[in-house]
Amino acid sequence: MSQTHLGHRARKRFGQNFLHDQFVITDIVDAINPQPGENLVEIGPGLAALTEPVVERAGHLTVVELDRDLADRLERHPLLASKLQVHRGDALKTDFRQFADNGLLRVFGNLPYNISTPLVFHLLEQLDIVQDMHFMLQKEVVERLAAAPGSRDYGRISVAVQQACAVELVLLVPPEAFTPAPKVESAIVRLQPYRESPYPVTDRATLHKICLVAFNQRRKTIRNNLKQIISDSQLEALGIDPDARPETIAVADYCKLANWYHQQL
Repeated sequence: MSQTHLGHRARKRFGQNFLHDQFVITDIVDAINPQPGENLVEIGPGLAALTEPVVERAGHLTVVELDRDLADRLERHPLLASKLQVHRGDALKTDFRQFADNGLLRVFGNLPYNISTPLVFHLLEQLDIVQDMHFMLQKEVVERLAAAPGSRDYGRISVAVQQACAVELVLLVPPEAFTPAPKVESAIVRLQPYRESPYPVTDRATLHKICLVAFNQRRKTIRNNLKQIISDSQLEALGIDPDARPETIAVADYCKLANWYHQQL
């Protein structure tokens, strides 16, 4: 049976779970700490659980909403309408640069599980206009973002995000804070883009490409996975053991690999 919340039916295809716990909402808004004059952008405002308290503190907010009913509702909202810029569209296809006229973006949102990883990659391409990001994600996704080499959760998104941002788990959110309650725990993560990364890369797209190939078969050695790209002797020259498994190789080493590869192009 589909669940209705404030007259809106949660849609499975959009992965909608609406936040309703006021204590949790306050904790999240405190973590974001929105200030007047900041350039705040919310992805997927839904029923405005975070939108209302953020607007209360900041005075103005841009929202990106795919669901037409919810976008209509926000544009007609008696208290919020005049303080919102509603951008109708898919966040995955949205050029966030269009919102950056008034300074760096502070991006936040309760992200549906099915778009969380691609959306993080989409925003990594536009980091020069981002001050910080606060996302509610499934706890296991946050664990992947923050994972250290050698752990089961460490993968290509760990490398991509940690190269570009400081990653911090801010808050755990229980399933009962949502309607309908999901079957998993959620967490708030803070991603703070580095102005100068401790792991410099010449080209992030190359890093993502290398990681895609390296992690494609996790059980195989890095020598096997990258044999079309790099020789054993070249791996060793970069200080990387050809017999190492992809999940044991540090972010810094993947960046070295990407920089080497980019020079060959």
